This record gives sequence, structure tokens and C-alpha cells, in this order.
Amino acid sequence: MLYFLTLQTGGFTLGENIHPSKTFSLGLQHVLAMYAGAILVPILVGGALGFSPEQQAFLISIDLLTCGVATLFQSVKNKYFGTGLPIVMGTSFVAVSPMITIGSNYGISAIYGAIIITGLFIIFFSNIYGKLVKLFPPIVTGTVVIIIGLSLIPTGIKNMGGGTNNPDFGSAENLLLSFGVLALILLMNRFFKGFLRAISVLIGIFIGTFTAALMGRVDFQSVQEASWLHLPAPFHFGYPTFEIVPILTMILVGTVILVESTGAFLALGKMDHKELKEKDLARGYRAEGMAFTLGGIFNAFPYSTFAQNVGLVQLSGVRSNKVTIAAGFILIVLGLVPKISTLATLIPPSVFGGATVVMFGMVVTSGIRMLQRVDFTNNNNQLIIACSISLGLGASVVPELFAHLPETLRIIVGDGIITGSLAAIILNLLLTKRKTKETQPLKETSMEPQLKSS
Repeated sequence: MLYFLTLQTGGFTLGENIHPSKTFSLGLQHVLAMYAGAILVPILVGGALGFSPEQQAFLISIDLLTCGVATLFQSVKNKYFGTGLPIVMGTSFVAVSPMITIGSNYGISAIYGAIIITGLFIIFFSNIYGKLVKLFPPIVTGTVVIIIGLSLIPTGIKNMGGGTNNPDFGSAENLLLSFGVLALILLMNRFFKGFLRAISVLIGIFIGTFTAALMGRVDFQSVQEASWLHLPAPFHFGYPTFEIVPILTMILVGTVILVESTGAFLALGKMDHKELKEKDLARGYRAEGMAFTLGGIFNAFPYSTFAQNVGLVQLSGVRSNKVTIAAGFILIVLGLVPKISTLATLIPPSVFGGATVVMFGMVVTSGIRMLQRVDFTNNNNQLIIACSISLGLGASVVPELFAHLPETLRIIVGDGIITGSLAAIILNLLLTKRKTKETQPLKETSMEPQLKSS
């Protein structure tokens, strides 16, 4: 029997009184729910920047470990950082396209320099970020999330065919694998409920990879050669460099991620019958800033609250931070074992494509849900959404539009997500005359790709 009691000892929230074995199993359930999303970002970024399989494995490994540490930052609570809520942290899709753009134009070291500075910026300005969130009402966040989803979908489609520059692109085998995974995920969401539905993407990837192995399309040699233990070292890909445009770009990305996390904080607080105050949000923002900084130092990624796990808390009814603390330690252990991270690099692009089409499509639908709170009878709101999506998608599809601009401007406006975000923010400030219900800050929605868990 679960006792929904909250204890406060030594400055840290300990949460519900749950048997250790149940705590571990519930923590493992959280890890399974977020695993597919956690490994997706390093595979996408590493693939786009031309990383070798060994470098890809390192990215996945350090990402899992840092996800675990970031989860601990957020799940514990003291007077400096952490909300004490049952939060699992994971890599944010918002940062995928900007990271690839920065890496392509300034090099990998500039990515991590920008992430480190952004983390420090969030930590130092955590107290005022609650006020900046007002710049991101549903009309802005919904538009931005739609642009993010639309800009990611072509990557998923290319993977369905077998990946860019694949001589077998679009072959019958690739299409069979990708559409088979897609069909399996859809069927699981149609006929299953609860936790099995929540991990349908992970199951689809696993079965798709197993099928590909039976077809002789998976080589396990890299797993055999991988070691059982690897201790992470800072600045694995070299010391960071600090460029002004990547830093400004990543600060904007970090701000959007905080808006996403704010919605998750408030949703979890409501589930746990807690009214979060401004100082609670500030501690949560500091924990995210610490996660950013840690990700930059260890060559990982920006982190945010995973929506899949928020849904799992609601689904299971277990609101103990002990469970997510257990999940954090499980992720750390997984990140220390290279053989596990190397397994993720064996997933064929076509299998991955079948899963990512679903996940990226859910990003778009998440943005559409956010826009449901917007008053579409207001012509100005229609203009904000129309112009922002057009400019954002246009900059992604036709990046040469800004080819003659100075380089410092080109990297900003040449990225569709940043262009669309800036357009939505500026147009909302210019065209919105007064604060109305539809322009209140987003409270209970999130940007992370997710399949409905209940």
C-alpha cells in the first residue's frame, strides 16, 4: 500500500514511504519511458555532424549519465536548487537544430561553449526568469513547437528511406522496416493502455532492430569490442570556444526550454496538490542551469523536464521523488557502461525513422494543443501564427534566402526555429494590445514529443 506522505529531513524532500524494491521497479519504469527520447537527440546530432560510431556511442553514454545527474538536481530540494518534484530530465528537442547549425558553422567546441554560458546565465538570472516567461504565452510557445516539429520531420523521413547518402535509400527492405515500426507503434497505441502504450516507441525500436538483425542488417562487433566501464572525462571533444552568436542563440533556446519546464513544474505541483511559488520555480530553473552547464562541460546537451515522465506520474499515481531519484541513479549506471550505449548505435536508420516520424509528428500536435487556448477570432493572433510559421519553415526549407547577410546574422535567421521564435515573440509584443486569457503563460503543456499515456 502506498502512503502519499511528504517528509522533510535535512533540507531535502524525501517523498513517499515506498518499499525499496518497488522504488527501483518504478524508477526503471521511468527510465524505459524516456529512453527512446534520451538516445534520439545524440544520434541525430552526432549523425548530422559526421561523428564516428565510437563518438556516437560516447555521446549516448555521456547523455544517459548526465540525464541521471540532472534528474537528481531536480528531484531533490534544498534552498539553492531543485523542486523536490518527481521529475526526470532528458535532452531537449528544441536544441537539436540550433546545435547542428552551430556545429556546422562554428565547430563542435562552440556548441559546448554556448551551452556552458547559457547554463551560467540561467543560474544567475533564475530569479527573474519567472517574469521573462510572460514573453512566451501559448500563442508564442505553440507556434514555436509547431515549427520545431515541422523542421524535424524531414529528418525522420530521410531516415525512413535509410538515411542520407545511403546507396540503398528507399529500398524495399528499408521501407518494410520503417513502415513496420510505424505500424507497430500505431497498433500498440490503438490496442494497449497505460505503461505499454507509454513505451510503445521503445518497443517498436527494439522489435525493428531485432528484425533487422534477422535480415543481416545489424553488426554486433562494435558491442563485443566495447568496454564494460568508462569513466567520463570533461571536454572529451576539446576545450570549449565562446562565440557571441552561438551563445545568444543558445540563450534563446534555453529560455524556450525553461518555458517548457515551467509547464511541467506547474502540472506536477497540481498533481501533488502543491502551489508552487516564485522561489520554487527559481530553484527549478537553477537546477536546469546546472544541468546545462554540466552538459557543456562533459560534451552532452541542454536538458529539460521530460513530458513522457510527467504523464507517467499521472498514470501511475505515484508522486514520490524517491522514484525519480532511483531513475536518476539507474541512468547514471547505464551511462557508465559503454556496451549499453553502443547497442543504441546499432539501430538501423530505417528503424529509427519509423519511430521518429511518430515522435516528431507528436511535437507538431503538441504545438497545436497549445494553440487551442488562443482566440482565433482575433485577426492579429492569426497574423502572428501565420507569419511566424511561414518565416520559420521558409528559413528551414530555403536557407539561402539569407545567404548575403553578415555571418553573425545569418546563423540566427538562417535557422528556422530561431527565426520563427523571434518572429512570434516580436509580433506578439507588437500586435497584442492587452493581456487576455489566451496570452497567459503556458501552464500545463510541454514541448517534448510524447505519446498520450492514458
